[in-house]
Amino acid sequence: MKPWRSDVRGRRALIAALVLLVGACGAKAGSEGRAARKLSPEGLAKVSDYIRNEIVTGKIPGAILLLQQHGKPIYYENFGVRDVATEMSMSADTIFRLYSMSKPITSVMAMMLVEEGKLALDDPVSKYIPAFAGMKVGVEKKAEDGKVSLALEPLARPVTIKDLLRHTSGLPYGYHGGGMVRELYAEANLFQSNLGNADFVAKIATLPLVEQPGTVWDYGFSTDVLGRVVEVVSGKTLLQFEKERLLGPLGMTETAFFVADPDKFPRIAEPMPEDRNINPTTQVRDIRRPVKWESGGGGMVGTIGDYARFVQMLLNGGSYEGRRYLKPETIALMASDHIGPETKIARDQNYYPGENSGFGLGFAVRTSVPPGTSWPLGEYRWDGVGGTFFFIDPEDDLFGIFMVQTPSQRGRIQLALKTLIYQAMGR
Repeated sequence: MKPWRSDVRGRRALIAALVLLVGACGAKAGSEGRAARKLSPEGLAKVSDYIRNEIVTGKIPGAILLLQQHGKPIYYENFGVRDVATEMSMSADTIFRLYSMSKPITSVMAMMLVEEGKLALDDPVSKYIPAFAGMKVGVEKKAEDGKVSLALEPLARPVTIKDLLRHTSGLPYGYHGGGMVRELYAEANLFQSNLGNADFVAKIATLPLVEQPGTVWDYGFSTDVLGRVVEVVSGKTLLQFEKERLLGPLGMTETAFFVADPDKFPRIAEPMPEDRNINPTTQVRDIRRPVKWESGGGGMVGTIGDYARFVQMLLNGGSYEGRRYLKPETIALMASDHIGPETKIARDQNYYPGENSGFGLGFAVRTSVPPGTSWPLGEYRWDGVGGTFFFIDPEDDLFGIFMVQTPSQRGRIQLALKTLIYQAMGR
C-alpha cells in the first residue's frame, strides 16, 4: 500500500476518530458566548492539500492534525502512515515522541505546587537542590597572547524557580561550536547518560552556567532541573506525581517516558529513514527501550488524544470536565510574557520563539503581529524537535495540535501550516 493511499482509510475512520476526540476533549469553552472567527471549508481544504503533498513528495510518512474550537473538534484528519517500513495507517492511537512538548506538562506540575504554597517562583533552586548554591558562571577570557580560557565567576544572584520556568537560568543545551561552556555540556553527553533525575541534576550542578541567572533567555536543561525540583517537593518520581495529579485524572493514559508494552510498539510513529537525526551526532530516541531519566524537558511520548485533553484544560483556564487543575489566574500568569523589555533580559542567538513572541512560564507567547498578518496576540504555544507542535488561541477559543515525526522538516512545515490555518480564519 502506498503511503498516501491510507488517506482513504483515514477518511473512513474519521467519524470514529472524531467521536474518540470529542470524548477525549469535549469541555466547556473557555470563551463561550463570545464571537470567534471560524475556519472556512476552502481554507481547511488547502491545509489538507498541503499535508498530503508533503507525504506524496516523500518528505514525511504521515501526520495527524486536530483543530478544536469551543471544546469540539472542527477539523481532524489522519494522513499517510505511521512508518513507511510497516505501511500501517496513521490513526488516533499512534504514539509520538513529544520531546519539548514535555516542557509545558512539567511546568504545569510545578505551578500546581506553587498554588499549594509548597514552591515559590522566587525560591532559589538551591533550597531544593543544595548543589546549586555552589554553581559558577563560565566566562571566556582572552589573554594577551590570544589564547582563550574559561574563568569561573560567582553568581550575582541565585538561580530561581522562575528562571527554570522561563529559561533564564543560564543552563544551556550543549553543542559544539557554541562556546566553551556549551562545549563542556556537549562533552558531558547528558542526553545519552540515562541517569536518574537526581543523578542527572547532580551532574548538571558540576558544570558552569553559560550566563548569569536572569540575564538571557537561553534554551536548555532548565525544565529538566525543574522536574527534579518537582520530585523533591512532592516526594514522588516525576511520573508518579504526574500520574497522580494530571495524567490519571485527565485520562492521559498513553503519556509516559517510554512505551512499556510491546503490544503497542506497532503504534509508534517513525520519521522517514533518512530523517532520523536530531543533530549531527544524535538520532531520534528509541522509545521502546526503558529509561531511568524521566526528562521533564524532552522525554515524554503520547498520543494526540492525550495531548488534546491537556491543551483543552489550558484553554479552559485550568479546568476540564468539572475538575480544576490550576486556577485561571495561574494559567494567565503562565501565558504572559516574562522576558519583555522591562525585564532587560536578552535573547540568545537561536531565540526559538521568534521576534514576534516573548516567553511565559512554559510557553512562547505572541506579543506582536507578524508583518502582513493579523495573527492573534496572546496566542501561546510550543513544539518538539521531533516535529510535533501545538498552539492555543484564546481569542478565538481555539487550539491546534499537529503530530508528525520529522526532525529536519519541522520548522518549515510548522510555519506553513500555521499560516494556512490562520488564513482559513481570515487572519
